[in-house]
Amino acid sequence: METGLIPAVRRLISDDDRVISATMIEKKYLSDALGRVIGRAEALVFPVSTAEVSALMTYACRHSIPVTARSAGTNLTGSTVPLTGGLVLDFSRMNRLLEIDTETFTATVEPGILLADFQHAVEAHGLFYPPDPGEKASAIGGNIATNAGGMRAVKYGVTRDYVRGLEIVKADGSVLNLGGKTVKDACGLSLKNLIIGSEGTLALITKGILKLLPLPRESKGAVVAFSSLEAGITAVNPLLMSAPAAIEFLEQKVVALGEAYTGLSFPLSGWATYLVLMYHGESKNEIQERLQLAESIANDAGAKDFFVIDEVESFNRIWQIRGCLVKAVEAVSEQEPMDIVVPINRISDFIAIAHQLEADSGLRMVSFGHAGNGNVHLCLMREGRSAEVWEQDLKTVMAALYRAIIGMGGLVSGEHGIGIAKQPYYLENTAPETIALMRQIKAVFDPQNLLNPGKSYQKILV
Repeated sequence: METGLIPAVRRLISDDDRVISATMIEKKYLSDALGRVIGRAEALVFPVSTAEVSALMTYACRHSIPVTARSAGTNLTGSTVPLTGGLVLDFSRMNRLLEIDTETFTATVEPGILLADFQHAVEAHGLFYPPDPGEKASAIGGNIATNAGGMRAVKYGVTRDYVRGLEIVKADGSVLNLGGKTVKDACGLSLKNLIIGSEGTLALITKGILKLLPLPRESKGAVVAFSSLEAGITAVNPLLMSAPAAIEFLEQKVVALGEAYTGLSFPLSGWATYLVLMYHGESKNEIQERLQLAESIANDAGAKDFFVIDEVESFNRIWQIRGCLVKAVEAVSEQEPMDIVVPINRISDFIAIAHQLEADSGLRMVSFGHAGNGNVHLCLMREGRSAEVWEQDLKTVMAALYRAIIGMGGLVSGEHGIGIAKQPYYLENTAPETIALMRQIKAVFDPQNLLNPGKSYQKILV
């Protein structure tokens, strides 16, 4: 690698303060939200324009310098860890909302804008951006790079469904615009959709054109209590007939962790499992009818309580507790978070296997997640284990869980991505022909393997 990297990069950036040399880089910029693996980099750069990103990639390509992209740093799978040195490009200062186009129901944003800020901005215009991952401090660029889902995916879909267009910078520094403001596109291969979910391995996202919807006129929810997790999960499929915008499940033991972490109170207590329902509609009568249907279905399924949430403030407290659960678990024990996805009719089967593995191994697990689309978040807790025992127990239990998931027709990740944390299990359980094709596509976009090497479908480096 060229010895004059820092001076060279500073010549490409208008402000020296936005170029940080290796010895001055904080560890958080070399890891992910969990901080388990710390990478290395020769420079950390904060670009503020597409032109700067293009210039940096042109230089990196000319000198074969690896580049790892990041922004808000909320990733949980090591996707933002620079494994092979080089440059870390942090997009957090490219955070502008460039346009809200009310005539085409689209917004154009830079990748570093935070999800919560973007949602609030469009709602002020009477519009709605449905993708709603639990981490509201995540950045839109990262959401696109991992195809984030969230709590409202059961009704509205995932991030991919709301990306109309992308501006990207390729590994050679060239800038491409994929898609646009049109609703339909039947022109050639969908290159845009290759970028979505690629975890920064194919190109760098510098702008996104996002689809918006009219803001729902009415919103109301409910919390439903069950005596067991199995009973709650069994009720999910029937409850989908009431057309919820979101249907989440939480075990009491993880709710308690969330309450302790936030200092907030959940509206019900004393039961093993809760389903949290959200309904969107155009009138209060429509919402009331959906809630009445849901209560009838829940009672038939053996629900112990059905608590309707009338106040916006109360509902916000519930979503705050739900949204912080990974952090709440991490606050009491090192953990390994899983975000598997199975067909919705197999959730209870997977949960039963997880409970049996918990009993057999003694490895404590807490679960919550998006019940309406089969996306289960399972946190495996280290507690008092030594490093050696923790590594062995984790490897044994995760291998068994992933075998069960694949056997049910499920997938290793529903929304967090593969990164490095799930990479061995993903590669082991994916057809070699599929992996080979992905690597061929990578070679076309990035022939020198400069962008986020060693992640997801690529060869394991750690």
